Amino acid sequence: MSDTYLELVNSGFTAELAKRLGLPRPARLRRFRAGDQLVPGPVLVLADGAAGADADALAATLLDRDLDVRRRPDGDHRWGAVVVVLTGVTGPADLSGPALDLAGVLKKLAHGARVVTVSRAAAEATDPAAAAARQGVDGLLRSLAKELRGGATGNGLVLADGTAVTSPSALGALEFLLSAKSAFVDGQLLTVQGTGGHPPADPDRPLDGQVALVTGAARGIGAAIARTLARDGARLLLVDVPAAGDGLAAVANETRGTALQLDLTSPDAPQRLVEHVRSRFGHLDVVVHNAGITRDKLLANMTPDRWDSVLAVNVIAPLRVTEALLDAGVLGEAPRVVCLASTSGIAGNRGQTNYAASKAGVIGMVRAQAPVLASAGGTVNAVAPGFIETEMTARIPALTRQVARRLNSLQQGGLPTDVAEAIAFLASPQAGGISGQVLRVCGQNMVGA
Repeated sequence: MSDTYLELVNSGFTAELAKRLGLPRPARLRRFRAGDQLVPGPVLVLADGAAGADADALAATLLDRDLDVRRRPDGDHRWGAVVVVLTGVTGPADLSGPALDLAGVLKKLAHGARVVTVSRAAAEATDPAAAAARQGVDGLLRSLAKELRGGATGNGLVLADGTAVTSPSALGALEFLLSAKSAFVDGQLLTVQGTGGHPPADPDRPLDGQVALVTGAARGIGAAIARTLARDGARLLLVDVPAAGDGLAAVANETRGTALQLDLTSPDAPQRLVEHVRSRFGHLDVVVHNAGITRDKLLANMTPDRWDSVLAVNVIAPLRVTEALLDAGVLGEAPRVVCLASTSGIAGNRGQTNYAASKAGVIGMVRAQAPVLASAGGTVNAVAPGFIETEMTARIPALTRQVARRLNSLQQGGLPTDVAEAIAFLASPQAGGISGQVLRVCGQNMVGA
């Protein structure tokens, strides 16, 4: 569903009127289009005093991508991105110089610019001063993201000690956060814990030759995931319930995938899925647990069927399917499992106790499965969407929908493709050092986390 208000405040007389009245003016976001540059302008790489070598290494890597990279904020530029390397901070005072250097260029950011911090994990610091500085980056980044305008976003990479800034997963995550593929990812810090992963042979088709399963693929976010993974080269096995057969067939035809009508909550569903994979594909490289339902009701009015059905589809089915795939040995050498969580599972939502419990359960499941997938050479992560423009949110009353759209730093709803791009990144070969993480695609809530 289109956001009419966003279009009005970005064109003609109504744009000027909104400006004079001081109304919210969400910007059109910079989203991926084939052939576009990674960054729309020069890239400035700043650093704390002790991180010069890391900053130089990142700058050299970005130069290899044919980007215009600068190490000093000289000249009259509209910066397409600013990367702030803070891997050397040992105390809170070390944040001052880089933060103030960043402050001096914020008014010179291009439309849709990206600000990315690169720091070390606070939990791994044994010295209290170092831990304070590292955790301080978290507060700095999240607050800065709420100040940016013009469709710009701020996000951070948090590297485990021993993980080089030029490791494949660190560079892959940096590229994702700099790119237009991260348009609705804002105010988030993504942890890179290891040196796993590798650059794809073809950057334009990072999933070339891989087999991907997508559940709930007949419409909405699931269909967008299918299209994005197909664009990236994957062969698709698309699953949805029999009632969605027509939509599933249409998406399968569009993406040249295989459609399988299957109710994943049925007792024999995991085994039937395993048998289908063995007979048609032999193995799976990517598993996307997207299928989900809502049955909203205040807890005081909740019924067993509403509660049980939501938990069965949203979290119990992914648990059973992943376990069956692992036990059957049909996952590839470096499998990627990506699950759909929700910001409701992080912050809660009125009238969604069942849904929030299921999506919080997905987050717990992902964290516990990370070492299990690691032993199989793989990863498992979750993507937590916020307000996304889908058929489901289009049924929300108009006033409530408008309010929901404006309650994030980007002041608009995301699109299904925004969720799909995050999933495609986590499914890519480069993301091998990222596991057990939850990446929110929510535009960053205005209040709180």
